[in-house]
Amino acid sequence: MKQYGPMVFLLLGVFSCEMKNEKSRIKPPMAERIPKVLEIHGDRRIDYYYWLNERENPKVIDYLKAENAYTETIFSELKPLKDKIFQELKSRIKEDDSSVPYESNGYFYYYRYEAGKEYPVYCRKQGNLQASEEIMLDQNKLAEGKKFHSIGGFAVSFDNQLLAFSEDTIGRRQYVIRFKNLKTNEVLPQSIPNTTGQAVWAADNKTVFFNIKDDALRSFKVMRFNLETQVIDEVFHEKDEKFSCYVYPSASKRFILIGSSSTLTSEIRYIPADRPYEVFKIFQPRETGVRYFVADIGNRWIIKTNADRAENFKLMTTPLDKTSRSNWMDLIAHRTDVLIEDIMPFKSHLVVEEKYDGQIHLSIYDYSGRKLNEVSMPEPTYSLNLGINENQQSEWVRFEYQSFVTPPSTRAYNLRTGETRVLKTREVPGYDSEKYESQYIYAKAVDGEEVPISIVYRKSTKLDGSAPCVLYGYGSYGYSLEATFSTSRISLLDRGFVYAIAHIRGGQEKGRRWYEEGKFLKKKNTFSDFISCAEHLIAEKYADPKRLFAWGGSAGGLLMGAVANMRPELWAGIISEVPFVDVVTTMLDESLPLTVGEFEEWGNPKDPEYYYYMKSYSPYDNIEKKAYPPMLVTTGLHDSQVQYWEPAKYVAKLRATKTDNNPLLLYTNMDAGHGGASGRYSYLEEVAMKYVFLLDMAQLAVKEL
Repeated sequence: MKQYGPMVFLLLGVFSCEMKNEKSRIKPPMAERIPKVLEIHGDRRIDYYYWLNERENPKVIDYLKAENAYTETIFSELKPLKDKIFQELKSRIKEDDSSVPYESNGYFYYYRYEAGKEYPVYCRKQGNLQASEEIMLDQNKLAEGKKFHSIGGFAVSFDNQLLAFSEDTIGRRQYVIRFKNLKTNEVLPQSIPNTTGQAVWAADNKTVFFNIKDDALRSFKVMRFNLETQVIDEVFHEKDEKFSCYVYPSASKRFILIGSSSTLTSEIRYIPADRPYEVFKIFQPRETGVRYFVADIGNRWIIKTNADRAENFKLMTTPLDKTSRSNWMDLIAHRTDVLIEDIMPFKSHLVVEEKYDGQIHLSIYDYSGRKLNEVSMPEPTYSLNLGINENQQSEWVRFEYQSFVTPPSTRAYNLRTGETRVLKTREVPGYDSEKYESQYIYAKAVDGEEVPISIVYRKSTKLDGSAPCVLYGYGSYGYSLEATFSTSRISLLDRGFVYAIAHIRGGQEKGRRWYEEGKFLKKKNTFSDFISCAEHLIAEKYADPKRLFAWGGSAGGLLMGAVANMRPELWAGIISEVPFVDVVTTMLDESLPLTVGEFEEWGNPKDPEYYYYMKSYSPYDNIEKKAYPPMLVTTGLHDSQVQYWEPAKYVAKLRATKTDNNPLLLYTNMDAGHGGASGRYSYLEEVAMKYVFLLDMAQLAVKEL
């Protein structure tokens, strides 16, 4: 078993003789064992903690509260350090900050924060930035008296008079859409519950389209609401449970689009925005395995698609009135080494987000498909993406840029001259970018693949194998982790930590192939890649082998559970946020949110081949009687993505099975969901707790206490 320093034993009750005697009486909660037999394919599993999924059972709530109390008690001796870190994190937030205004239909829109307040104020000015400010929404007022508050989205009518906005006060991502008269500031009495939060106005300024969710929280219907008649009617029902649907405006806002998509397949319908009662037309009927996305400009559609085996996508074009696939013409060909991620059509140029060599580049094309220029950045690893671009006639494209070292900035690139302007860089009080450095390196996977790793550290940190290191990972759904800036992370870097992101398979950092090789019956590549990255960081002396930490959340929590089972001795500690750890049981329960739609990500365990493969890596099913590293596991009672009981069951079973005395802590936010606390300050409280855990396990907390 690993040997840990004195602060680890502080967590276990060894701080002084007096404290030792007091703490030794503190025992962690032990969940009741109630056997539940689960049987399929002739395989029998006994789940002793299945009962924890009874959300309304007082015993369940009592257990979660007991775990929280235990975690709070264990952290109590470290509260001065937690308070200190919280103040550090808070001090790096410019309290009265504001966003860069963008223009839309004669108004400039922006949001701003007021000192000491948790939430933004959403504003606009008519005509120019010198005009008087109109406050559309003050989220601080909306959130008064509520423990959680989230704005899902807002949309302004074509005549600029009405606002549709949505709010979630539980954390389950079931938004209520409300309406406000921006001329009188009156919030109208109408409200629409159980939506995705997005609303789309028709050009008549009285008709709104929105999505509603089914019992599994799948977005399954598009509805139409007329504010004058108060009539709500259904315009589309997505009956295939593998698909979700969504409604949104086209790039020019001339059309209203309904998209239906699964992991593998998509389909789009459309109507003119000024004819809201027309029947939606199918752009191109769904074809299994074919995905496509559309944007309109002038008299044509631009189509991003993987048709014709274009794995990394290609761009095609077709006239507005000829949308069937037989009319599509190639515009930008498929390339095996370039992934097309997004497009933004302007009158004179087409801007394309392209990923190659592991980084995003904005490529500028004309409408013959000829590449004219490119926007990229000199840093070794960074994040760059298209920003808000409402005016297709503009010769400026707005984009967002940041890196491990460079704070987020909004920039604009002139499509005609190639000039780049920095419109605003986020101000971070007390931060000096010259003190930090980033790198982009590769680790060798077990099968010979080169796995990218993004790294950041303070320049004064010695890379001689003595530095504590955090390795972060995700590796699912084709989601690529970017080297984004974090004001919070500075507190770790300034204490000598190296921070690294493992760009493992299951993401899309090296194109669609990288994703396909980390899903279905190749999912274990995700886990072995992460371990290879950890071993490389140790071998190249970026990490102290006794102080290497793993961190991941959601599907990244699955990763955490898998690598804890596979290589428990490798980690000095693990932070697992809202972890998806009970893979088999969840994927067999089609009543849960996401399950059916994710058959195309993980496979369907009703098929014996997928069942046994899932069971072979599912963290909950592979807990063994052996030593595990220290762990901090978090969840939210109202989580709609990963149900709270998965991490709760995981901790209960792990605590009853493992052979070590290392800390195992569960924290449940009883007032939030998948994303944790909603306010900008309350969220930092949770970050501070996680940092204290890392510092304690790295034997650094004692120096500050």
